[in-house]
Amino acid sequence: MYSNCVSYPPVPITATPCLLDLVPTRICAGFPSPAEDLGAERIDLSKVLITHPQATFLQRVSGHSMKDAGIFDNDILVIDRAIKPRHKMIVVAVVDGEFTVKQLFQRAGRVKLQAANPTYPDIVPKEGQTIEIWGVVTSCIKQFPSA
Repeated sequence: MYSNCVSYPPVPITATPCLLDLVPTRICAGFPSPAEDLGAERIDLSKVLITHPQATFLQRVSGHSMKDAGIFDNDILVIDRAIKPRHKMIVVAVVDGEFTVKQLFQRAGRVKLQAANPTYPDIVPKEGQTIEIWGVVTSCIKQFPSA
């Protein structure tokens, strides 16, 4: 089994808008700044997170091999199958029938999938083995404990 496998089956994106209020000021993650008038605009999360709705899926992550890329166990990935995978993109791949999320390395005709955690080995195709790049990860949705 490959580390940081994503759950199957993928969940397709629906065309229903998800409108939420966006406060126009940024939140300071360093020193606090004085509060400004908090007027809000409505944003559609599907427009922010999704470029190709018919080719976009959600999958939940299981494992820790991508932690240094900010992808953790139980996060939800937004995966776009219409984007052409390129060198250094984070991708979902199918290796020996199992889904996994890794960073794609393509150089000089060679391909490998690299974890973002040094304790996990690279996945390099063996003789006769194929790696299918299933889609490109465009976003990662995190949920924090709220109670």
